[in-house]
Amino acid sequence: MRYAIATLDRYLGVFEAFHRAGWTCVKLFTLPVRDREFGTQERAIALAQTAGAPIQLARIGAEDLQALGASGCEALIVAGYDFKVPPWEPALKYAVNFHPAPLPLGRGPYPLWRALLERQPVWGMTCHRLSAQFDAGDILAAEHFALVGGECHEQLNLRVQMAGKRLAERVARDFVALWDGAEPQRGGSYWPRTALRERILDVTRPHAEVLRTVRAFGRTGSIAQVSGTWLIVKHALGWAERHQHRPGEVAHLAGNTIVIAVADGYLALIESDIAPPHVVAELNTETRAH
Repeated sequence: MRYAIATLDRYLGVFEAFHRAGWTCVKLFTLPVRDREFGTQERAIALAQTAGAPIQLARIGAEDLQALGASGCEALIVAGYDFKVPPWEPALKYAVNFHPAPLPLGRGPYPLWRALLERQPVWGMTCHRLSAQFDAGDILAAEHFALVGGECHEQLNLRVQMAGKRLAERVARDFVALWDGAEPQRGGSYWPRTALRERILDVTRPHAEVLRTVRAFGRTGSIAQVSGTWLIVKHALGWAERHQHRPGEVAHLAGNTIVIAVADGYLALIESDIAPPHVVAELNTETRAH
């Protein structure tokens, strides 16, 4: 089948699965790099070049879909593409999205953080028909896995990528049958993008709760206010220990590591950076509003 794909390196496994299944890629839609943690596209571009497919960094427009249809493209595959795709039905026969959640739970732009904050017992990747409403289309197939507790963002992100690869292999192999048998979503929930204030470490809480927030945001960064300065925290450790410090008070310094008191012990900020000015401004605005 001739197809176009909109993706980044994070879901390269999806692209590879369709490529190995013998589908013909006619175009790659991807995005300029904004965040090396999430937004690289070098490997996706390399695979598109291997397939002889042109690459577009600009946002998908209705005219792009029309051009795809006119060229004989049948399907659009979306995985990790930040922008809403225009109505595709006038131009293409099929369009699906690979969403990193066990739909209908966890619709929305990036549900992994909240999945960890809420200690969801099961997570996964879902392939659904692309719909006018975000992540609400009929479900072709899904790949689920259990969460055991204690996962960090990076671990869950990798497990989702691997689940997406397995799922894409099934979908690419049995696409038409899965499309024809797709089932409507019932119920479910939409999770909006996490606000900066939700990433703030509440040092008045026990260390285990604080560390859950640290793990949930991982290297994308949770946020701590230390001695009046906002810090982006990428790695931290914590333990229970009786003390006389006020929550948030600096108890110890060791090189670049800052140890602050929390309700029942200490939090060691192993890797942290001063928040950039635009983040500080947003934090100050959000905290004043709440």
